[in-house]
Amino acid sequence: MANDRERNSHGQYTDRIPPEAALEAFDERDDLGRPLTADDVMDHLECSRRTAHNKLTDLVDEGVLETRKIGARGRVWWVPIETEPEERTATGRETREPTERTPPAVQQAIRDVDLPGSGSALEARREALLASYQYLIEHPSAKKSDFLENVYPDNPAAFETDEGWWNAIQPALKELPGVDPPEERGHIWNFLGSDRFTPTLG
Repeated sequence: MANDRERNSHGQYTDRIPPEAALEAFDERDDLGRPLTADDVMDHLECSRRTAHNKLTDLVDEGVLETRKIGARGRVWWVPIETEPEERTATGRETREPTERTPPAVQQAIRDVDLPGSGSALEARREALLASYQYLIEHPSAKKSDFLENVYPDNPAAFETDEGWWNAIQPALKELPGVDPPEERGHIWNFLGSDRFTPTLG
């Protein structure tokens, strides 16, 4: 019986291409806000449309991409971008001062810090680290249990247990600007204020 498994132009079996390879098509866009179609990913991976669709579906299931139907038969995919809530003064929601928002220096520190994993798992862990950092900004004195109860459930980052998650997140959190970690495990984490890491211009 002939082997009819699909190969791309490099001779690779396309069923062995990991779903994360499809993310390269999103990274290479000139317009990072433009959603992609299965045909865009098919051209990038040099595979069939069905294979591209399967890779995209896997990434949606992992929470890496979002998708929606366009028209009668069309569908697009995009990388979700979390934005800060708008400042409101006439509501009961607490407003956040501009200096308390995550500055570019902190975003770069999160990219530079050592976290386990690669591809979409690493990106999810960076997002979990950022969520932990933002939680500490909003709650300047927090315990380990606070992070596990309030950050981990929405940002599991491919960890099966909250303890495994914390073992990866807490040493990275220590490295971020303005964070004052406890001397002993289980004690209070403090945020020292944005003025301690605001860069000097000039």
